[in-house]
Amino acid sequence: MARLHNDENGIARMLHQLGMIDDNLGKADEARQKYLEALEIYKRLDDKKGIVKENIRLGVIEKRKGNYDKASAYFLHSLKISEKNKDNAGIMESYVTIGEVYASQELHRTAIAYFLKAEKISRTLPFSSIRLNMYNDLGISYRETGNFAAAIKYFQKGIDQSNIPQMMGLNISIQIGLSKVYDQSGDIEKAIELQKLSLLKSRKIDNFIREYQCLVALADSYAKIDIKISFKYLEEALSLATVHKTNKQVLEVLDRMSAIHFGLKDYKSAYETKNKQYNLADSFYFKDISGKIADLQAQYELNKSQVRVQELKFINSKQILEQKIMLFILAGSITLLLVLGFNFFKIRDLNRQLEKSNTALTSSNTVKDKLFSVLAHDLRAPLASGIKILDMIREGWLTEEEKSAMLSKLSAQNIASMETLNLLLRWGQMQINGVLINQVILHPVETIRRNVSLLAAAAEQKSIVIKHDVSEDLTVFSDADHLDFIIRNLLSNAIKFTAEGGRIYISAQKDLLDAEVLFLVKDNGIGIAPERISTLFSTDSVSTNGTNNEKGTNLGLVVCKEFILANNGMIWVESIQGKGSEFFFKLKYK
Repeated sequence: MARLHNDENGIARMLHQLGMIDDNLGKADEARQKYLEALEIYKRLDDKKGIVKENIRLGVIEKRKGNYDKASAYFLHSLKISEKNKDNAGIMESYVTIGEVYASQELHRTAIAYFLKAEKISRTLPFSSIRLNMYNDLGISYRETGNFAAAIKYFQKGIDQSNIPQMMGLNISIQIGLSKVYDQSGDIEKAIELQKLSLLKSRKIDNFIREYQCLVALADSYAKIDIKISFKYLEEALSLATVHKTNKQVLEVLDRMSAIHFGLKDYKSAYETKNKQYNLADSFYFKDISGKIADLQAQYELNKSQVRVQELKFINSKQILEQKIMLFILAGSITLLLVLGFNFFKIRDLNRQLEKSNTALTSSNTVKDKLFSVLAHDLRAPLASGIKILDMIREGWLTEEEKSAMLSKLSAQNIASMETLNLLLRWGQMQINGVLINQVILHPVETIRRNVSLLAAAAEQKSIVIKHDVSEDLTVFSDADHLDFIIRNLLSNAIKFTAEGGRIYISAQKDLLDAEVLFLVKDNGIGIAPERISTLFSTDSVSTNGTNNEKGTNLGLVVCKEFILANNGMIWVESIQGKGSEFFFKLKYK
């Protein structure tokens, strides 16, 4: 019907559904071909959700074949497209399928990490069958890691949310998964009770695949307490699969029956069952291969005929003059296109250079304005104040006690002015020479301890407690001087904007998925106003005084960001006014 109405979207959707049917029947190659055809249509229509959907199905096929690298490539591609289009449903399904790849390789802890990411996103989305698959996957992975409590929790969630007619197939699968938890934990009676309930449900909805799953699960459970009953359920499963001509399931049951005969030392029956399995597999796969060879032969004959037709057309062509004219026109067109292309690229290059010059000029003006602002306010004011203090001392207007207090204040101002001046010099050098970098593998715990020690006196003056949680063997790939400056500046800022009796926490943890180390400098200080956060790491930001009226220029955060970017990292902040700030930054660990 879709083809009759030339409805490409409808054709793609039907190809997808037909591919799903082939996939469930074990016809992987036929399913893959239909998914690829649907994918080409969605690409032509620029339907991003359709592209994601087909990539996921192609990945599922590769995963079932054991081609985990190819499967991961499809799933990661779908994740990239979904993230670019801010499609939370696509992101969630991509995380679920990536987790399933790890679960297929028995890497259940990594799989759980992806499933939990998907669960977090699912809370923002309407209910869908993907959420049920996610609960089922979480239940299986927790079961395989021995966390039966968590497994039961997620299986039960899935059962509760799928207990509706249109989701009954998934409800049965999840209930079977739950029964296996009880089976593995030793509660065989409970497992069998759930499996029998699932069997009744599957027969009620006339779903032979679910019925087959229930029969096999019952056979597995009874194998531990009554081998005869177990064999009876396998015979029922074999009969069901034979009637529906699902060769994959027939082969699976025969394999289990052969194993039971072997375990009972009935070697003759084991041999006969295994022989029946091999004969069926041979005929099934031989028929499949024969069909493919016939298709290839037909395609070859068709191509050969097309080549012959092209040869005859070439031989019988008598339009030589027309060909020459066409060649002349083609040559002229190509020449014209080359000239136009050259001019286009030249003009575009000039526009880029002009835009670059304008950007540089704007940046230069911003730098100049910031520099003058710092010189006028942050350096001029302390110098003027210092001159007044010295005049008062010289004139003898102050008592010894007042003189001592004034000299302490003058010393603190000079130290702050020197730090500001050093920061200005470093920033100015970066504007002129760029960021010089010498990356090495180093232990951040040493840098953090050193800076905590250096700033201990400043923290003690305000009775601030500094805690850090960094592993001794954690490494990071970074310029040592850059990391030292970043830690010292963020820690100094935390002390500056934290009131007396406050707390500061520093941590660093390795992120295995992204090959990065995540650093955190957290305080419970005065926080940052929401309107300042967007400009906090730029020269446009206006500095504020600390809790003890400490002065600042905000250039420290600008330099921190430039150092982090130079080391292929990133920095951001989360803050609530009156509750504190959390500065995060990431660096590569190799």
